[in-house]
Amino acid sequence: MDTQDRWFVDTVRGVRSESPSIPGLDIGKVTAWLESNVAGAVGPFTFDLIAGGHSNLTFKVTGSNGQQFVLRRPPLGHVLASAHDMGREHRIIAALNGTAVPVAPAVGYCDNLDVNGAPFYVMTFVDGLVIREREAAERLLTIDARRHASESIVDTMAAIHAVSPEAVGLGDLGRHEGYIARQLKRWYGQWNQQKTRDLPSVDRVHDELMARIPEQGPATLVHGDYRLDNCMVDASGQVIAVLDWEICTLGDPMADLGLLMVYWTGPGDDASAWNGSACSAPGFLDRADLAQRYATVSGRDTSQLDFYTTFAYWKLVCILEGVYSRYLGGALGQRDPAELEPFNQQVIGAAARAEEMLSRLK
Repeated sequence: MDTQDRWFVDTVRGVRSESPSIPGLDIGKVTAWLESNVAGAVGPFTFDLIAGGHSNLTFKVTGSNGQQFVLRRPPLGHVLASAHDMGREHRIIAALNGTAVPVAPAVGYCDNLDVNGAPFYVMTFVDGLVIREREAAERLLTIDARRHASESIVDTMAAIHAVSPEAVGLGDLGRHEGYIARQLKRWYGQWNQQKTRDLPSVDRVHDELMARIPEQGPATLVHGDYRLDNCMVDASGQVIAVLDWEICTLGDPMADLGLLMVYWTGPGDDASAWNGSACSAPGFLDRADLAQRYATVSGRDTSQLDFYTTFAYWKLVCILEGVYSRYLGGALGQRDPAELEPFNQQVIGAAARAEEMLSRLK
């Protein structure tokens, strides 16, 4: 699920296929398509909405024979043609199947809008753990498993970056050069379109980052939203599936590591502008340990990591401001402005961290 929609998740449980309707699914047509196009899919089906809101809708699908799948489709309502591209996401997952990167096997893709009003794809269901909160980390993972999860998160990211895009048929997934410059342009445009107030630090950090972009090496796959809760782990902490490939492209792999530094707050780390708490449980590694392990496993030069972490904080400001702007505009219905104040404070906090990190750059 997208970062900007992590806070608001709609869930339903146990909606059977004989129900007259489920938002986002034409039960009769989807049932017929699954039975005709996905091996082992036998209706009637039970559909459980795993994740929803403004991001892609993700359903767990259980057939009458017990076989389980996952179906993903775009969010309800009007979306940009370039956003929530199911065919692109399916293509990435299918290409990575059989590599060292663990993904849920893709088993079907439908681009016929007559079936469900929007494209969708289907994966095999992977039974594992998605850890978002400290309470869940402490309840579901032992201290040893938390350490292993830390190591596996890094090792899996290195495996993503080690994949040859050309070898798996993804060499044309995006432009190879100028990744950070393109990202700065894209997100600065988003900021200026959606900002709810002037925040000079955003402009200052943007200009400094644009002037300091490190030389990019050969382009690799860049997940774009890589963190613990966008991976599924088993009880030992091993990553068994990387999720949410929605914004994956080609570019600078260090951007993924910089973003992980923002999303990750280990037991000994200072607080991040991101409010996730899972990694603060005892047993998880700290940020510096993750960075060192990535350098060792990948063999990449991480001497410019502070730049990429600064960029990640700055990007988070732009993302969070978009959330705040949408919700002020009524995306969740009429809300008391005080209820949305935490978003405002996160924007301000992330901007402050971006400026603080900028001061460390050489």
